[in-house]
Amino acid sequence: MFGYIMADRDEMKGKDMDRYRAFYCGVCREIRDAHSESARLLLTYDMTFLAILLTGLYEDETKESEVRCILHPGKKQRVIRNRYTAYAADMNLLLVYHNLMDDWLDDRSVKSLTVAKTLRKSYVRTAERYPRQERAVRRYLAKLHRVEKNNEAGPELAACLTGDLFQEIFVPEKDIWQEDLGKIGYYIGKFIYLMDAWDDLEMDRKSGSYNPFLLMEKTLCTEMTPDRGAEQMLLMQAAEAARAFERLPIIHETEILRNILYSGIWVRYRRKKEDAEKEKQEKTKSNKRNIRITKNDYNK
Repeated sequence: MFGYIMADRDEMKGKDMDRYRAFYCGVCREIRDAHSESARLLLTYDMTFLAILLTGLYEDETKESEVRCILHPGKKQRVIRNRYTAYAADMNLLLVYHNLMDDWLDDRSVKSLTVAKTLRKSYVRTAERYPRQERAVRRYLAKLHRVEKNNEAGPELAACLTGDLFQEIFVPEKDIWQEDLGKIGYYIGKFIYLMDAWDDLEMDRKSGSYNPFLLMEKTLCTEMTPDRGAEQMLLMQAAEAARAFERLPIIHETEILRNILYSGIWVRYRRKKEDAEKEKQEKTKSNKRNIRITKNDYNK
Protein backbone atom coordinates (compact mmCIF):
# COMPACT_ATOMS: atom_id res chain seq x y z
CA MET A 1 0.00 0.00 0.00
CA PHE A 2 2.93 2.32 0.56
CA GLY A 3 5.55 3.77 -1.77
CA TYR A 4 3.59 6.29 -3.83
CA ILE A 5 5.15 9.47 -2.40
CA MET A 6 8.30 9.45 -4.50
CA ALA A 7 10.42 11.84 -6.54
CA ASP A 8 9.90 12.42 -10.24
CA ARG A 9 13.44 11.64 -11.33
CA ASP A 10 12.89 12.86 -14.88
CA GLU A 11 11.95 16.34 -13.62
CA MET A 12 14.47 16.68 -10.78
CA LYS A 13 17.77 18.53 -11.17
CA GLY A 14 20.95 16.51 -10.81
CA LYS A 15 22.07 18.12 -7.54
CA ASP A 16 18.60 17.69 -6.04
CA MET A 17 18.49 14.06 -7.16
CA ASP A 18 21.83 13.44 -5.45
CA ARG A 19 20.53 15.00 -2.24
CA TYR A 20 17.27 13.04 -2.44
CA ARG A 21 19.24 9.80 -2.78
CA ALA A 22 21.40 10.84 0.17
CA PHE A 23 18.31 11.25 2.34
CA TYR A 24 16.99 7.89 1.16
CA CYS A 25 20.32 6.27 2.01
CA GLY A 26 20.30 8.10 5.34
CA VAL A 27 16.95 6.64 6.35
CA CYS A 28 18.11 3.24 5.09
CA ARG A 29 21.25 3.50 7.23
CA GLU A 30 19.17 4.50 10.27
CA ILE A 31 17.04 1.39 9.81
CA ARG A 32 20.13 -0.80 9.66
CA ASP A 33 21.68 0.70 12.79
CA ALA A 34 18.50 0.88 14.88
CA HIS A 35 16.81 -2.31 13.72
CA SER A 36 18.42 -4.81 11.37
CA GLU A 37 20.16 -5.30 8.06
CA SER A 38 17.18 -7.09 6.54
CA ALA A 39 14.74 -4.36 7.62
CA ARG A 40 16.44 -1.99 5.17
CA LEU A 41 14.81 -3.85 2.30
CA LEU A 42 11.41 -2.63 3.56
CA LEU A 43 12.17 1.09 3.33
CA THR A 44 9.44 3.12 1.59
CA TYR A 45 9.68 6.34 -0.38
CA ASP A 46 6.90 7.80 1.79
CA MET A 47 9.11 7.92 4.87
CA THR A 48 11.98 9.41 2.87
CA PHE A 49 9.64 12.27 1.99
CA LEU A 50 8.80 12.67 5.68
CA ALA A 51 12.48 12.84 6.63
CA ILE A 52 13.13 15.56 4.04
CA LEU A 53 10.00 17.50 5.03
CA LEU A 54 10.89 17.55 8.74
CA THR A 55 14.54 18.37 8.01
CA GLY A 56 13.50 21.31 5.84
CA LEU A 57 11.08 22.62 8.46
CA TYR A 58 13.16 22.24 11.62
CA GLU A 59 16.58 22.76 9.99
CA ASP A 60 18.09 20.15 12.27
CA GLU A 61 21.85 19.69 12.41
CA THR A 62 22.71 17.22 9.67
CA LYS A 63 25.68 14.91 9.28
CA GLU A 64 26.82 14.02 5.78
CA SER A 65 29.22 11.24 4.89
CA GLU A 66 30.10 8.70 2.23
CA VAL A 67 29.82 5.04 3.11
CA ARG A 68 30.06 1.67 1.45
CA CYS A 69 26.80 -0.23 1.31
CA ILE A 70 26.16 -3.96 1.05
CA LEU A 71 23.32 -3.19 -1.36
CA HIS A 72 25.57 -1.03 -3.59
CA PRO A 73 29.11 -2.35 -3.06
CA GLY A 74 30.68 -0.86 -6.15
CA LYS A 75 30.69 2.79 -5.09
CA LYS A 76 30.53 4.79 -1.89
CA GLN A 77 27.11 6.28 -1.25
CA ARG A 78 26.46 9.80 0.01
CA VAL A 79 24.43 9.70 3.23
CA ILE A 80 22.50 12.42 5.09
CA ARG A 81 21.46 11.69 8.67
CA ASN A 82 19.85 13.59 11.52
CA ARG A 83 17.18 13.00 14.16
CA TYR A 84 14.43 13.17 11.51
CA THR A 85 15.94 10.49 9.31
CA ALA A 86 16.03 8.42 12.52
CA TYR A 87 12.39 9.26 13.23
CA ALA A 88 11.37 8.35 9.67
CA ALA A 89 13.21 5.03 10.02
CA ASP A 90 11.27 4.23 13.21
CA MET A 91 7.94 5.16 11.62
CA ASN A 92 8.83 3.00 8.63
CA LEU A 93 9.33 0.05 10.97
CA LEU A 94 5.99 0.59 12.75
CA LEU A 95 4.09 0.80 9.48
CA VAL A 96 5.84 -2.13 7.83
CA TYR A 97 5.50 -4.41 10.85
CA HIS A 98 1.76 -3.85 11.15
CA ASN A 99 1.35 -4.16 7.39
CA LEU A 100 3.09 -7.55 7.48
CA MET A 101 0.93 -8.73 10.37
CA ASP A 102 -2.13 -7.48 8.52
CA ASP A 103 -1.14 -9.60 5.51
CA TRP A 104 -0.83 -12.59 7.81
CA LEU A 105 -4.25 -12.05 9.40
CA ASP A 106 -6.00 -11.35 6.09
CA ASP A 107 -4.32 -13.78 3.71
CA ARG A 108 -2.41 -16.13 6.02
CA SER A 109 0.79 -15.10 4.27
CA VAL A 110 3.51 -17.22 5.88
CA LYS A 111 6.16 -15.08 4.21
CA SER A 112 4.78 -11.91 5.85
CA LEU A 113 4.58 -13.60 9.26
CA THR A 114 8.17 -14.85 8.97
CA VAL A 115 9.48 -11.36 8.16
CA ALA A 116 7.37 -9.80 10.93
CA LYS A 117 8.87 -12.20 13.49
CA THR A 118 12.38 -11.02 12.58
CA LEU A 119 11.28 -7.44 13.30
CA ARG A 120 9.39 -8.18 16.52
CA LYS A 121 12.06 -7.06 19.02
CA SER A 122 12.74 -3.84 17.13
CA TYR A 123 9.03 -3.21 16.85
CA VAL A 124 8.49 -3.54 20.62
CA ARG A 125 11.32 -1.08 21.36
CA THR A 126 10.02 1.40 18.80
CA ALA A 127 6.43 1.13 20.03
CA GLU A 128 7.60 1.98 23.55
CA ARG A 129 9.34 5.13 22.29
CA TYR A 130 6.35 6.31 20.25
CA PRO A 131 3.16 5.20 22.03
CA ARG A 132 0.95 7.82 20.31
CA GLN A 133 2.01 6.77 16.81
CA GLU A 134 1.84 3.07 17.65
CA ARG A 135 -1.70 3.44 19.00
CA ALA A 136 -2.62 5.26 15.80
CA VAL A 137 -1.46 2.32 13.67
CA ARG A 138 -3.39 -0.19 15.77
CA ARG A 139 -6.51 1.98 15.76
CA TYR A 140 -6.27 2.40 12.00
CA LEU A 141 -6.04 -1.31 11.25
CA ALA A 142 -8.92 -2.18 13.59
CA LYS A 143 -11.21 0.40 11.98
CA LEU A 144 -10.11 -0.51 8.46
CA HIS A 145 -10.94 -4.17 9.07
CA ARG A 146 -14.46 -3.20 10.13
CA VAL A 147 -14.92 -1.09 6.99
CA GLU A 148 -13.75 -3.95 4.77
CA LYS A 149 -15.80 -6.55 6.64
CA ASN A 150 -18.96 -4.44 6.27
CA ASN A 151 -18.22 -3.72 2.57
CA GLU A 152 -18.63 0.01 3.14
CA ALA A 153 -19.44 1.65 -0.19
CA GLY A 154 -17.38 4.60 -1.36
CA PRO A 155 -13.68 5.22 -0.75
CA GLU A 156 -13.97 8.29 1.48
CA LEU A 157 -14.37 6.48 4.80
CA ALA A 158 -11.35 4.17 4.43
CA ALA A 159 -9.29 7.00 2.93
CA CYS A 160 -10.05 9.19 5.96
CA LEU A 161 -8.86 6.41 8.26
CA THR A 162 -5.53 6.30 6.43
CA GLY A 163 -5.43 10.08 6.62
CA ASP A 164 -5.89 9.97 10.39
CA LEU A 165 -3.00 7.53 10.67
CA PHE A 166 -0.59 9.66 8.65
CA GLN A 167 -1.69 12.78 10.49
CA GLU A 168 -0.20 11.25 13.64
CA ILE A 169 2.90 9.93 11.85
CA PHE A 170 3.71 13.31 10.29
CA VAL A 171 3.75 15.07 13.67
CA PRO A 172 6.84 13.90 15.60
CA GLU A 173 6.01 16.19 18.51
CA LYS A 174 3.28 18.67 19.37
CA ASP A 175 4.35 22.25 18.57
CA ILE A 176 3.31 25.32 16.57
CA TRP A 177 3.71 23.45 13.26
CA GLN A 178 1.61 20.43 14.18
CA GLU A 179 -1.56 21.66 12.45
CA ASP A 180 -0.04 22.08 9.00
CA LEU A 181 2.21 19.03 9.34
CA GLY A 182 -0.84 17.05 10.39
CA LYS A 183 -2.80 18.29 7.40
CA ILE A 184 -0.02 17.32 5.01
CA GLY A 185 0.02 13.87 6.57
CA TYR A 186 -3.78 13.60 6.53
CA TYR A 187 -4.14 14.38 2.83
CA ILE A 188 -1.03 12.38 1.88
CA GLY A 189 -2.52 9.42 3.73
CA LYS A 190 -5.81 9.76 1.88
CA PHE A 191 -3.92 10.06 -1.40
CA ILE A 192 -1.97 6.86 -0.68
CA TYR A 193 -5.11 4.88 0.12
CA LEU A 194 -7.01 6.13 -2.93
CA MET A 195 -4.05 5.60 -5.26
CA ASP A 196 -3.56 2.08 -3.96
CA ALA A 197 -7.26 1.25 -4.36
CA TRP A 198 -7.26 2.63 -7.91
CA ASP A 199 -4.00 0.80 -8.71
CA ASP A 200 -5.49 -2.53 -7.52
CA LEU A 201 -8.89 -2.01 -9.14
CA GLU A 202 -8.70 -4.67 -11.87
CA MET A 203 -6.80 -7.13 -9.68
CA ASP A 204 -9.46 -6.81 -6.94
CA ARG A 205 -12.19 -7.12 -9.54
CA LYS A 206 -10.82 -10.51 -10.55
CA SER A 207 -10.10 -11.75 -7.02
CA GLY A 208 -13.26 -10.39 -5.41
CA SER A 209 -11.25 -8.52 -2.77
CA TYR A 210 -12.63 -5.41 -1.11
CA ASN A 211 -12.15 -2.26 -3.15
CA PRO A 212 -14.31 0.82 -2.52
CA PHE A 213 -14.11 1.88 -6.15
CA LEU A 214 -15.73 -1.39 -7.20
CA LEU A 215 -18.59 -0.71 -4.81
CA MET A 216 -18.94 2.75 -6.35
CA GLU A 217 -19.81 1.18 -9.70
CA LYS A 218 -23.19 0.13 -8.31
CA THR A 219 -24.17 3.66 -7.31
CA LEU A 220 -22.37 5.98 -9.77
CA CYS A 221 -24.08 7.53 -12.75
CA THR A 222 -22.81 6.23 -16.08
CA GLU A 223 -20.66 9.27 -16.92
CA MET A 224 -18.79 9.10 -13.58
CA THR A 225 -16.74 5.91 -13.77
CA PRO A 226 -14.56 4.70 -10.88
CA ASP A 227 -11.53 5.73 -12.93
CA ARG A 228 -12.77 9.28 -13.37
CA GLY A 229 -13.97 9.47 -9.77
CA ALA A 230 -10.59 8.31 -8.48
CA GLU A 231 -8.74 10.94 -10.50
CA GLN A 232 -10.89 13.76 -9.14
CA MET A 233 -10.48 12.56 -5.56
CA LEU A 234 -6.73 12.19 -5.97
CA LEU A 235 -6.45 15.73 -7.34
CA MET A 236 -8.33 17.07 -4.32
CA GLN A 237 -6.04 15.32 -1.82
CA ALA A 238 -2.87 16.41 -3.65
CA ALA A 239 -4.06 20.02 -3.76
CA GLU A 240 -4.86 20.11 -0.03
CA ALA A 241 -1.51 18.56 0.89
CA ALA A 242 0.33 21.10 -1.27
CA ARG A 243 -1.69 23.97 0.23
CA ALA A 244 -0.70 22.96 3.77
CA PHE A 245 2.93 22.54 2.70
CA GLU A 246 3.13 26.03 1.21
CA ARG A 247 2.07 27.53 4.55
CA LEU A 248 5.16 26.15 6.29
CA PRO A 249 8.27 28.41 6.49
CA ILE A 250 10.54 25.97 4.68
CA ILE A 251 13.59 27.44 2.94
CA HIS A 252 15.82 24.41 2.39
CA GLU A 253 14.87 21.27 0.45
CA THR A 254 11.93 23.10 -1.18
CA GLU A 255 12.80 22.05 -4.74
CA ILE A 256 12.92 18.41 -3.76
CA LEU A 257 9.71 18.61 -1.73
CA ARG A 258 7.81 20.43 -4.49
CA ASN A 259 9.01 17.91 -7.05
CA ILE A 260 7.52 15.14 -4.93
CA LEU A 261 4.26 16.90 -4.05
CA TYR A 262 3.48 18.34 -7.48
CA SER A 263 4.87 15.65 -9.76
CA GLY A 264 6.42 12.64 -8.04
CA ILE A 265 3.23 11.42 -6.39
CA TRP A 266 1.72 11.06 -9.87
CA VAL A 267 4.58 8.99 -11.37
CA ARG A 268 2.96 5.59 -10.89
CA TYR A 269 -0.45 6.94 -11.93
CA ARG A 270 0.91 8.33 -15.19
CA ARG A 271 2.92 5.19 -15.85
CA LYS A 272 -0.13 2.96 -15.47
CA LYS A 273 -2.24 5.25 -17.66
CA GLU A 274 0.43 5.18 -20.36
CA ASP A 275 0.73 1.39 -20.17
CA ALA A 276 -3.06 1.04 -20.44
CA GLU A 277 -3.12 3.34 -23.48
CA LYS A 278 -0.31 1.36 -25.17
CA GLU A 279 -2.15 -1.89 -24.47
CA LYS A 280 -5.33 -0.42 -25.94
CA GLN A 281 -3.49 0.69 -29.09
CA GLU A 282 -1.87 -2.74 -29.47
CA LYS A 283 -5.30 -4.42 -29.22
CA THR A 284 -6.69 -2.04 -31.83
CA LYS A 285 -3.80 -2.82 -34.20
CA SER A 286 -4.24 -6.55 -33.58
CA ASN A 287 -7.98 -6.35 -34.28
CA LYS A 288 -7.33 -4.46 -37.53
CA ARG A 289 -4.83 -7.10 -38.63
CA ASN A 290 -7.33 -9.85 -37.85
CA ILE A 291 -10.02 -8.04 -39.87
CA ARG A 292 -7.66 -7.74 -42.87
CA ILE A 293 -6.78 -11.44 -42.64
CA THR A 294 -10.46 -12.38 -42.48
CA LYS A 295 -11.25 -10.25 -45.54
CA ASN A 296 -8.38 -11.80 -47.50
CA ASP A 297 -9.58 -15.28 -46.62
CA TYR A 298 -13.06 -14.36 -47.76
CA ASN A 299 -11.79 -12.98 -51.08
CA LYS A 300 -9.92 -16.20 -51.73
